Amino acid sequence: MSQVEIMAPAGSFESLAAALQGGADSVYFGVGKLNMRSRATVNFTEDDLPEIVSRCHESNAKAYLTLNIIVYDEELAEVRRLCDSALSAGIDAVIASDLAVITYAHSIGLEVHMSVQANVCNMASVKFYAQYADVVVLARELSLSQVRHIIEGIKKDDVRGPSGQLLRVEIFAHGALCVAVSGKCYMSLAAYNSSANRGACFQNCRRAYRVTDDETGNEMVIDNKYVMSPKDLCTIQVLDQILDAGVSVLKLEGRGRSSDYVRTITSVYREAATACEEKTFSAEKVDTWLERLSSVYNRGFWQGGYYLGVKWGEWSGSAHSRATMMRVHIGKVTNFFKKSNIAEITLEAGGLAVGQTIIVAGPTTGSVRVEVTTMQVETEQGMQATEHASKGSVICIPVPELIRRRDRVYLLRPRTLEDA
Repeated sequence: MSQVEIMAPAGSFESLAAALQGGADSVYFGVGKLNMRSRATVNFTEDDLPEIVSRCHESNAKAYLTLNIIVYDEELAEVRRLCDSALSAGIDAVIASDLAVITYAHSIGLEVHMSVQANVCNMASVKFYAQYADVVVLARELSLSQVRHIIEGIKKDDVRGPSGQLLRVEIFAHGALCVAVSGKCYMSLAAYNSSANRGACFQNCRRAYRVTDDETGNEMVIDNKYVMSPKDLCTIQVLDQILDAGVSVLKLEGRGRSSDYVRTITSVYREAATACEEKTFSAEKVDTWLERLSSVYNRGFWQGGYYLGVKWGEWSGSAHSRATMMRVHIGKVTNFFKKSNIAEITLEAGGLAVGQTIIVAGPTTGSVRVEVTTMQVETEQGMQATEHASKGSVICIPVPELIRRRDRVYLLRPRTLEDA
C-alpha cells in the first residue's frame, strides 16, 4: 500500500471486482439493512463476507464493512451477530457512527473507523473517538485549513487509536453530496416515512420544486430550481494540496453506481495519488483525469467542495447525470478463448462496428473496456472479417483482459440531448 489509501465503493461483486481492478487499497460495502445503502437493488449478504474478504486480500486490499446507520434496541442482537461474523470472516474494520456499534466492535477486537455521520469537526471529538477508532472521517463541510489543523493536532498531541498507531484521517474525495450536514437528512423520512439515516433515502431533494405563497397563490421565482441537489464533489484538481495536508485515506462515494463508474474513479484517483507521491502531478494530467471522471455518472462537479473554504454549495441544475458517455446493453459473452484472448459475443440487442468501444461486465470480471479494432462475424461459410455486425450476429473480437461467459456487453457511446 502506498502512503495514501484509496478507498473504493462496492455494492455488488461486479463493482467489487472493478474496484480491485482500478487499484483500490481498500473497499467498503454494506450488508442487508444495516447500512446506508439498504435500499440498493443489489446488496451483499452476511454469507458473502468470507468471499469478499478473500477477494480483497488476494489483491492486497482491505475490506471494510459499513455499519453506519442509526441502531434501535431491537436490532442490537443482530448488530452484535454481524460484528461477530465480520471478525470471524477477517473483515479489517467496521465503519460506524452509533456508539452501540462502536463500543461492541471495540470490545471484541474488531477495528473501528468513524463514519462521516459522526460529523467530526474538532480535536476534542477526535480525541474522544480515538478511544475506539483507528481512523476518523472528518466532516465534509470542513475547509482544508481546518483539516490540516486537526491532522497537525493529532501529530502534536500524539493521538493514537486502539492499535497503538497514530490516528489516521480520512476525507471524502469524490462523489455525491447530500444537502444536509454530514448526510443527516430527514426529508425522505418526513415525505415517505423512509429514513435516510436508516439507509432508505428516496432522494426527493434531487427533484425540481416550486415555492408557492399559500395566501396569494403566487410562486417564487428561483434561479435554479434544483436548489437542494448539490453537484458531486471532485477533488482531483486540488489533490496535491489535500495530501500535503496529511490526509491518509481518500474515500470515493458510489456504492449504488455501475462497475464502470467504480473502476474509472478508482483508477483515476489511484493514478493521481501516485503522481502526487512521485512529484509528477500536473495541470495537463488533471485535464486528462477530469475528462475520464466526466465520462461516468455525475451531477456536474463542484471542484474542491467545502475544502476550498466556500461556505455554500454549487447546485446541480439538473435531475439527470451529466456523464459525457453512456452505456447501452447490446449482448452477452457466449465464449472466451484464453490462449488467444478472443471473446465470442452474441449481439442480442444492438449492432457493433469496428472503432467503437464496448464494456464487458460481470460479477467476477468486474468492468473491462474494449476498443474494437478488428471483428469477425459468424456466417454459413465460417468466420469472416467485417467492419460492422448487426443485431442477432455472433462475433469474435480480441480483448485485453480476462472475461467470462455470460458477462454482459454494453456499447459505450457519447451521451446526447435525447438521453437527458
